[in-house]
Amino acid sequence: MGGRALGDPQGMSVPKRAIALVDCNSFYASCERLFRPNLKERPVVVLSNNDGCIVARSPEVKALGIPNGSPWFKAKALAERHGVVAFSSNYTLYADLSNRVMSLLSTFSPEQEVYSIDECFLDLTGIKAADLTEYGRTIKERVKRDIGLPVCVGIGASKTLSKLANHIAKKNPALGGVMNLNALAEGEVDELLALLPVDDVWGVGSRIAGRLRRLGIKSALDLKRARSEEVRALTSVVTGRTVAELNGIECISLEEVLPRKKQIMCSRSFSRRVGGLPELEESVVQYMTRAAEKLRAEGSLAKLVHVYLRTNRFKRDEPQYKPGVTVPLANHSDDTILLVRAALFGLRRIYRPGFLFQKAGVMLSELVARDARQPTLFDDGEAIARSRSLMEALDAVNTLMGSGTVRLLGEGIDKGWDMKRGLLSPRYTTRMEDIPIAKAI
Repeated sequence: MGGRALGDPQGMSVPKRAIALVDCNSFYASCERLFRPNLKERPVVVLSNNDGCIVARSPEVKALGIPNGSPWFKAKALAERHGVVAFSSNYTLYADLSNRVMSLLSTFSPEQEVYSIDECFLDLTGIKAADLTEYGRTIKERVKRDIGLPVCVGIGASKTLSKLANHIAKKNPALGGVMNLNALAEGEVDELLALLPVDDVWGVGSRIAGRLRRLGIKSALDLKRARSEEVRALTSVVTGRTVAELNGIECISLEEVLPRKKQIMCSRSFSRRVGGLPELEESVVQYMTRAAEKLRAEGSLAKLVHVYLRTNRFKRDEPQYKPGVTVPLANHSDDTILLVRAALFGLRRIYRPGFLFQKAGVMLSELVARDARQPTLFDDGEAIARSRSLMEALDAVNTLMGSGTVRLLGEGIDKGWDMKRGLLSPRYTTRMEDIPIAKAI
């Protein structure tokens, strides 16, 4: 690295762009630890739907060599020997904590792109390179202090470089969770990129990495120095842009407003196979209710309702049936009741007795923005206003008191088919009866 320590900005010019990627560490596992101090430094895993596979691991579990995606029934014995604590996925808790983190991070930059549930990009352009590292530390400390979750901050001249900087910060504890590539000389950045395999680069999957290696491109530095025309010809235009991004040329801009979804889907595998129509109806009502909530959150309306069923394709000795049907609405709508009626109509059309179903799902499509809906001569203005008021009240109660507080009776009460979550933690932040209580000893 030469005679100067990493991160010494003396004599460096200020780059045109400074993009930060803030990423929560082991997000699901960290959320589970937040209200359980006794789990600090204990190995924690979070399981997928129906407690099937490991989808999140604390650093201690990673150190044990238990891979992500491992079926829980296979990993359970090893996990128990090492005192691993397992949790079912608590999506309500994770979503609420994510919203709190993203809201806090938005105060550090006027431009923010929420990239996923646990990471976002911030535009820090205008802050001098000498101050960026300290600013990154401030971000990290504030999230830990105000929310209680650990994050790493990576800073670079492009989104791709900020992603790599974040990766470096996570892999090197000595950096204290912050890596600022903008504070380094180009030669120092290249030394770091030379240590990273090419498939560590954002957007370079295993298939593309295999093609690049045939060109002799094995590291992130090799990709940075490659001819973009040659890379594009072998892979795609997107990978060609990645070459420019690695050279500090911004080609992937921040999306402050995410593009409107073209489809909204909700589906789940059942905890056990289901053959009766009443149970299938309950599941479809529940899934469509969730899809309608997402639709309203997007500010969209749907015209087409699709319903489908799936038997277990791995049970080859049993009859197989995987029907689906699309039901058009008279006009675009976001009313849960109307959408559920259409979904149940479709379900009854495709249902056949004698089959054991593993999964059901619904999908809303032909979406338009709510304010772009074209009125028709047959619209009932009063009915539309009543529907909107009812849905706003429904969403307000469920936002305040927790998802599903008010729901359609058609969802059922004792849902034996529902997703198995035998290790579910409390919804500490969204359910009144789950709020932690501190007791004096």
